[in-house]
Amino acid sequence: MAPKPKPTPSQPPAPPPLEDLFTTLNKHIQASSFTNAVKLTDQILTIAPGDEDALRCKIVALIKDDRFDDAISAIQSSRTPPEDFHLLKAYCLYKQNNLDEALDSLQKHETNDETMLLESQILYRLGKMDACLNIYQKLQKSKIDMLEINYVAALVMAGRSSEVQGWLDSFRVKATSNFELAYNTACSLIQRNKYTDAEQLLLSGRRIGQESLMEDNWPDEDIENELSPIAVQLGYVQQLLGRKQDAIEAYLDMIKRDMADESSIAVAVNNLVSLRGPKDVSDSLKKLDRLKEKEIQSFRLAHGLDLKLSAKEREAIYANRVLLLLHANKIDQARELVSALPDMFPESVVPVLLQAALLVRENKAGRAEEILAQSAGKFPEKSQVLYLARAQVAAAAGHPHIAADSLTKIPDIQHMPATVATLVSLKERANDVEGAAVVLDSATKWWSNAMTEDNKLNIITQEAASFKLRHGREEDAAKLYEELVKSQGSIEALVGLITTVARLDVVKAELYEKQLKTLPGLKGIDVDSLERTSGVKRVEGPPHVGVAETNEEGKNKTKTKKKRKRKPRYPKGFNPTNPGPPPDPERWLPKRERSTFRPKRKDKRAAQVRGSQGAVVRDKHDAGASSNQSNPKSNQATTSKGVVSEQAKPSSKSRKKSRK
Repeated sequence: MAPKPKPTPSQPPAPPPLEDLFTTLNKHIQASSFTNAVKLTDQILTIAPGDEDALRCKIVALIKDDRFDDAISAIQSSRTPPEDFHLLKAYCLYKQNNLDEALDSLQKHETNDETMLLESQILYRLGKMDACLNIYQKLQKSKIDMLEINYVAALVMAGRSSEVQGWLDSFRVKATSNFELAYNTACSLIQRNKYTDAEQLLLSGRRIGQESLMEDNWPDEDIENELSPIAVQLGYVQQLLGRKQDAIEAYLDMIKRDMADESSIAVAVNNLVSLRGPKDVSDSLKKLDRLKEKEIQSFRLAHGLDLKLSAKEREAIYANRVLLLLHANKIDQARELVSALPDMFPESVVPVLLQAALLVRENKAGRAEEILAQSAGKFPEKSQVLYLARAQVAAAAGHPHIAADSLTKIPDIQHMPATVATLVSLKERANDVEGAAVVLDSATKWWSNAMTEDNKLNIITQEAASFKLRHGREEDAAKLYEELVKSQGSIEALVGLITTVARLDVVKAELYEKQLKTLPGLKGIDVDSLERTSGVKRVEGPPHVGVAETNEEGKNKTKTKKKRKRKPRYPKGFNPTNPGPPPDPERWLPKRERSTFRPKRKDKRAAQVRGSQGAVVRDKHDAGASSNQSNPKSNQATTSKGVVSEQAKPSSKSRKKSRK
């Protein structure tokens, strides 16, 4: 029998042509099936490892699928990456919030409109608004869609809202051309305190957005999600207009429906918490817990929110969280969160203020004053709010010297009436009368040389004269009152002048007194006889009683009606002529507190030992020994019970605190 031939090995199937694979890849991209597109590009790269088009399609598909780490790995896998790969890498780093690395990668790419637009977005997120606006000005000649939206947003974030309307007019763009531009323009109006106009523009923007998105066949849920920032901003405007209940209802409705995007819900929760304040602290903390990262026990914003919210918005959420923890008396959690804030916001003074608030809550006002003073030297441009906080902490802690010293380091408000009054009060509390006088003299001199329409010289001079009169400096006070009478001519200043000069020179005071106008109705009154009277009796009745009355009015006075005396009502069966013995004065006291109380005597028979018939009776010595041996056990038992009860009390208190 002939041997069987050996089977030949089967040949692997031939790969499909690249043209067919790219055609299928194009279909996946058109259908937004990016996961299948990535798989197909891997198949193409297996056949043609160096194909740049396939690698580029893979990177773009990964970016569209929000897989930025995989996209960066694919870019780095190329040995000689093309120039546009640096732009794609910069975009991935921008989406991951690695902004400095994104700028470095962008510098390796040739400058064009795309790179400049991405650079402006990176600078906007970094908070460098001036540099961002410079790039937008260079891009104005290029026909880039929606450039005006980003430009207005950058103007608002840079604090240049007053330039928005002029810029729109110069480029002939209406604020209602689309709902995004209407939203940004409304934000500029809010910054300029034009809340009613902002509300109307937001309502118009919401209507425009609904119409345009419905024309594009968007689902209702997606439309509400897209317009959720306008809804949150409308609630904020209502809050600023004083319609707090409407704002609360708007915030709660958005939070309960949970139809908005994450950033809008986060802003709504933060605004609701700030609007409530110390009310419903536990509920506010629960609502803020919705924004935290679930995998971390401590409070940290979710990664998606960290990327979408601006630095100011994130800082506001953390600050409100700390304040709520202080209101809820959760000091340990507040301390943990406060310690992490300086690393999150290194260029802000808010973490310093929160740290000072925590120290004040822990009764460490002195330490809070030191930290605020050190931070004021570290942030000289933002030192005003730190010195104001230090002055408040010191004044509340009874340190008027430190409070006054903090206020004197703020030159911009040094001569304002409120600051002058506060400084004078603090100096007086510190028994520094000379220092208070120097403050008033300096303020008077400053306002006398100030060329402003709203001059406060008369107010400062009036207070300075009153201060010097109060501290026995009549001559200085008289000079100030004379200046007030010459410049102002008010009756109050003239009265103060007469009162002050009367202590120094009565004749001169009488001369000033002649300048006072006579009061109507006082001509027929003899002053000498009025002085000899014992005084005016108090008159029952309305305060607007005339000074002089004619004889006819006196005759026509109606006689006052006499009140009818009513007979007293006695209890039934009581004889007032024979009332009997007086009642016991101790009848309302408890029996144990009465003088007649006698405590019950102890029953001596209780100590007798009783037992069954024929029981052995121990002698006194054995009984005493047994009692001495049993007493420690009983004492131990009672003490152990006492310990258990004392340990149980704090646990019940801690449960109550947790419910708060």
